Amino acid sequence: MNSKPDHTIRKWLRLRKEMSIGFYLSDFLFRKILRQNSGVSWAIHHTATIHCADKIIKGKNVFPGDSPGVYINAINGIRIGDYSNIGPNVGLLSANHNFIDNDAFDRAKPIIIGKHCWIGKDANILPEVELGDFTIVGAGAVVTKSFKEGYCVLVGNPARIIKELNQKECLDFATKKQQS
Repeated sequence: MNSKPDHTIRKWLRLRKEMSIGFYLSDFLFRKILRQNSGVSWAIHHTATIHCADKIIKGKNVFPGDSPGVYINAINGIRIGDYSNIGPNVGLLSANHNFIDNDAFDRAKPIIIGKHCWIGKDANILPEVELGDFTIVGAGAVVTKSFKEGYCVLVGNPARIIKELNQKECLDFATKKQQS
């Protein structure tokens, strides 16, 4: 069986090879026909919810919402660096409801997620949090404050550093990734 035509079609349509055709058909049905998450300009999982997609700035190879159950509230903006991944059921919450008027959202600085980050399953990133490059957020963590230095593994509620990553190894990896 020749995979060349499939590869050519995927390239022409800009479809990611790690995602099945079923993913794209489901995305088309929910986003284009049923108009669920219709403001999102990239393919997402049909169980993801993204508010204010136009306020998300995403880097190279970043597809927020391609995992099931992701909830993104980008009212105050979200920036996600190159090659960062967001796992299933993650919450990115750039705004809190006002304490007095529950119909209003408080203004806040945007969430910033660095390059080569991984946000694990069921983690939550709260308003104004900034994560530096190569930050890994463990499953179920609740990140309430910034870790701008990056190169670390965060776990818990509230999240705390449990491991520092070797910055030279991370930068060598990033250089190789860019060259490939």
